[in-house]
Amino acid sequence: MARRAPRLPEGDDGKTIVDMNVDGMPWYLQRRNASSGGDGREKLSPEQMRAYRWAAVKAGLVVALIFGAVFGLFIAFCDFVWFR
Repeated sequence: MARRAPRLPEGDDGKTIVDMNVDGMPWYLQRRNASSGGDGREKLSPEQMRAYRWAAVKAGLVVALIFGAVFGLFIAFCDFVWFR
């Protein structure tokens, strides 16, 4: 007797979008996916790594500057308006 393929819902083409084999899940299988071809990360050149780090430092400085400005404005508000 031939095995029938499971019937898919209408609009489903059967393609896998995301592999749900995630570490920590009960159905996790520790195997390499043959189609992934490694760990999925590409090696960055030293120039790219330097640019990546500089962008991360700039983003952190922007966030710190915004928090500092809001704190400074709060102190100014307390000094000149609230506690007057």
